[in-house]
Amino acid sequence: MKLPPKSTVIRTFRALAVAEGFSWAALLVGMFLKWVLRTTELGVEIAGPVHGAFFIGYGLAALALWRLQRWPFRVAVLAGLSAVLPFATVWFERWAGRRGYLAEQYQSRQDQAGQDGAAAPDRAGPDDYQSGQDGAAAPYRAGETARF
Repeated sequence: MKLPPKSTVIRTFRALAVAEGFSWAALLVGMFLKWVLRTTELGVEIAGPVHGAFFIGYGLAALALWRLQRWPFRVAVLAGLSAVLPFATVWFERWAGRRGYLAEQYQSRQDQAGQDGAAAPDRAGPDDYQSGQDGAAAPYRAGETARF
């Protein structure tokens, strides 16, 4: 299945995050009017389907970004859990944006490592260690000579 361009999915995700948060707040108001004040069911009848559509759209957009952006699993789970609390999707959208998960140029650790399986630049891989005199392994930087 071919997904739309990253920029389109990111814009859609951002819009759906805000819409989902506000539609859930509207649904809560509708439920309050229906069950607590017992005045009208109109709020639930309108906000319910609207919120449901935004909720499903948000979930699909989050799954698409998980695949396109190669988000870590914990970020994808956090995106899903944020749909449970009112306005948490707005918080998640802001959080993910600040950390670069919604940037078009986002690179996962796999992308940073490249296709040859080399370790990501900010992580030491098994070949990045040298053995000291006491036998303990200590990381060394590229360009240094290894002591054997």
